[in-house]
Amino acid sequence: MAAYLGRRFIGLIVALILVSLLVFLAIRVVPGDPAQIMLGTEADPTSLHALRERLGLNEPFYVQYGTWINGLLTGRLGESIRYGKPIGELIVSRFAVTGPLALLAVVIALGLGIPLGTFAATHRNRLGDYGVMAFSQLGLAVPAFWAGILLMLLFSVQLQWFPAGGFIPWSKSVGGALRSIFLPSLSLGVIHAAVIARLTRSTLLEVMGEDYIRTARGKGLVERIVLYKHALRNALIPIITLVGLQFASLLGGTIIIENVFYLPGLGRLAYQAINTRDLPVVQDVVLLITVLVVGMSLLVDIAYALLDPRIRLE
Repeated sequence: MAAYLGRRFIGLIVALILVSLLVFLAIRVVPGDPAQIMLGTEADPTSLHALRERLGLNEPFYVQYGTWINGLLTGRLGESIRYGKPIGELIVSRFAVTGPLALLAVVIALGLGIPLGTFAATHRNRLGDYGVMAFSQLGLAVPAFWAGILLMLLFSVQLQWFPAGGFIPWSKSVGGALRSIFLPSLSLGVIHAAVIARLTRSTLLEVMGEDYIRTARGKGLVERIVLYKHALRNALIPIITLVGLQFASLLGGTIIIENVFYLPGLGRLAYQAINTRDLPVVQDVVLLITVLVVGMSLLVDIAYALLDPRIRLE
């Protein structure tokens, strides 16, 4: 188990190094002078030179990269050009929106997807199964931002149950903050629930045809125990992989959803920083999202080892 996790952790470190290098190079090969974009076309040469010196843009690429990595390792993330604030402070305040938003979306996706998929598998080729499959097909076809707009029109404009946009800070009202992120989370969660329901159904049907399931039934075990203790536990292994991949998709999807609902999260921060070429913010936010995605893959590997004893024995 320790050797297995050690190999995965080393792979995580290597992946982060490669991604940090790719992010750094990708941002700098984008056409246009960042200093010129930040100050405008009418800026004088002295101001442009001073800003380039401040951002380290006059240094060679390897020096700029080393300075950035050193700042990350020592906790000096730099300062945002647009906001004039420490980047660490900006990230913490924005993650307080994006983190709960993505987490609630995952909870909604799992809370809907697994029960619906299980119901469809246990009612195969019946009306309930067809209904779940129709829901999953609809979820695969509808983009998350379009679902968000529809939910906003229904629950915000017509019923007025939830705010149509904006965010109430957690420090002011926990209930208000939850109401602010519920519709965006539901928009993302329902779409991903459709995929989970479809995978749960197919995986569970495959597992329920295995020999050990027939043996468990032959022993006289109650069908509920056979389903939840034996079949569903083994069916969860590919589902965990999907959830790990969906977490990455959720973090990327928040960029659009946060703009639709005007939420001050990491996605909106990254979007605004890209538009204004606020390079320090773009680098740090993209790398943070990468760390979260790669960290989720490590958690998936740990969950694999806990669910499948064969992996622990490798």
